Amino acid sequence: MKEHTMTKIKKIVRLEETTLRLGGIGDNWHLTWANNDKQYVGLCDGSGWEGMPQAAYNSRMYAISGGPPRPVFEFLDDYPDLINGATARECFRYYNFGILALHGTLYQFLSTPNRPFTEENPRIIGAKLIYSPDNGKTWCNQDGSSPVRWEAWDDRSKDSMVFFEEPGDAFSLLTVLQMGKDYCHNSDGYIYVYAPNGNTEGTMNQLVMFRVRKEHLLNRRAYEFFAGFSSGENAQWSDRIEDRAVVHAFPSGWVNRFIHPYAWHPSVAYIAPLDLYLMANWGMGCGPTGDWFAKPSYLGFWSAKDPWGSWTQVHEETSWIPVGDRGARAYQPQIAPKWIAADGRSFWLVWTDFQDVEGKGKPYYSFNTQKVLIVAD
Repeated sequence: MKEHTMTKIKKIVRLEETTLRLGGIGDNWHLTWANNDKQYVGLCDGSGWEGMPQAAYNSRMYAISGGPPRPVFEFLDDYPDLINGATARECFRYYNFGILALHGTLYQFLSTPNRPFTEENPRIIGAKLIYSPDNGKTWCNQDGSSPVRWEAWDDRSKDSMVFFEEPGDAFSLLTVLQMGKDYCHNSDGYIYVYAPNGNTEGTMNQLVMFRVRKEHLLNRRAYEFFAGFSSGENAQWSDRIEDRAVVHAFPSGWVNRFIHPYAWHPSVAYIAPLDLYLMANWGMGCGPTGDWFAKPSYLGFWSAKDPWGSWTQVHEETSWIPVGDRGARAYQPQIAPKWIAADGRSFWLVWTDFQDVEGKGKPYYSFNTQKVLIVAD
């Protein structure tokens, strides 16, 4: 990475009056910006948008054209069906989180738990990697075979997963750094990927990362793990996952104990006009006994001059309540890479809201977005 003086962010301002509820039933919404000028977005545990084929999707992908206030969502007919079945053993196996568009190829990491969420002590323990070499028409397994295999619970292994039962369950919830349309702002030839360091308080709020050359993303043996800093603040990298070092530590007290631990899964984007990296991240609002979504989430933003930091916090909310709604249970904030302003002074944040509204179920368990200002030098 080139040497530079990072723009200093003075504050982050969420513009509540710009909030849009854009429909769709689902959550998580990791996004990437492809060479055809479309964004591609993942959906988890939902049925998608009206007017399109609908099912109880465990995971699915859609394309998005245009931008706020009226983006157009497109159903991808050829995405491999992953539909929740009638029994717990047929549900909740793969969650499409980390996503990258690069030279007409879509890459997607899908997190997998150790057991169905209805069973005792579930947790996320690994990730499967699939890809499409033609922007969503043909889909392949990591080894290049097609069609995509959705391995059953007992058939998953290190042979079929890019990460599986790693030390401390690290690298199970993956986020890919977004660097503009078709990754165009990248200059060093590496893809950068972030994850929590585990599934417990004290590890889930630790951020770890790896990098890999663009041409080797499908080759797990080519991954290099951040291993700390040498003298002079130079990042060190190792091909051994055991050598991983913590990139950043988030506040304690925001990791739930039940259902499955789920927090501190970031969104990271390069803001090219400001020449800085911006990270959005969230902590679970836990109840006294550690149950999830018992109160509003934590929301924070951090900036850095390099993908590995060091990271400086530029915004904190210990009660994230979009549009002043005290019932909000917002989570998974995502920086939409195409919807970053040309001057870098604003972007659109996407999230899901898990709140229950009496008589209405979960009306905001959907694609929600809001404009956010970056006030900087």
